[in-house]
Amino acid sequence: MDMAAGIDPTILVAALVVGYLCGTIAFGLILTKMFGLGDLRSIGSGNIGATNVLRTGNKKVAALTLLGDLLKATVPVLIYWRWGAPAAAVAGFGAFIGHLFPVWLGFRGGKGVATYIGVLLGFAPIGVLVFAAVWLGAAKIWKFSSLAALLATLVVPVVYLTLGNTMAAGLTAILTVLVYIKHAPNIRRLLTGTESKIGSKG
Repeated sequence: MDMAAGIDPTILVAALVVGYLCGTIAFGLILTKMFGLGDLRSIGSGNIGATNVLRTGNKKVAALTLLGDLLKATVPVLIYWRWGAPAAAVAGFGAFIGHLFPVWLGFRGGKGVATYIGVLLGFAPIGVLVFAAVWLGAAKIWKFSSLAALLATLVVPVVYLTLGNTMAAGLTAILTVLVYIKHAPNIRRLLTGTESKIGSKG
């Protein structure tokens, strides 16, 4: 992707910074503390995302976390669309990196699934439908949130490429690689049969 072509580099830098700062907002951590559910990092897997929030047994807070982690990527993408697709893509990438590696939490963030969806929603919404279809199908069959997410993020770039949206394909391919890296522990547990299933509090 030649993201810088024809765009003021300062716009791209600003998009990256704004996106990153939005991405660092740890909704899971903030909301669980607000609702008196304790420190999310000491619950379940210790992850700050919606799946781990669900392990607290509070579906409302989990849903709010999912929404927050999604919109914190969508908003900067939409803001920077006024400067074109490359700037929007950089903003989305920044938000994703901010969620994975938030400076406020010692660069130990979430695994990026909800934020990935947020990027899709702002940048090329058809990807959300693809993601949802794959995730729901895989989750119904195997009952593993992590596996469903891994399969969905793998399919999305391929669909974009098939549709001729090379920028969306390139952006999501990069995000998918990062999702797989962050899910390395889940992949190991899936291979050894020790991964927690959807709804498990362990």
